[in-house]
Amino acid sequence: MFTRPDDTYNNIRKRSLEQWLSEMENHEDVAVRGGVKLTKEYLAHLEEEISRLKDECKLKDDYLKKMSKR
Repeated sequence: MFTRPDDTYNNIRKRSLEQWLSEMENHEDVAVRGGVKLTKEYLAHLEEEISRLKDECKLKDDYLKKMSKR
């Protein structure tokens, strides 16, 4: 009845991006190497923001369920 969502595509995409960024860390251009660090920091920020928004949404859903029971 309840199944876990299939995250196969997202996992493959994330690993592919991480592999590409790792390859770009060894690039001869300094701007590219600096951009890799910036990109990794930005991706970490986005993941934190997604997590925060999911928690916020869950809290709102719980509140609305409680209010609808009244």
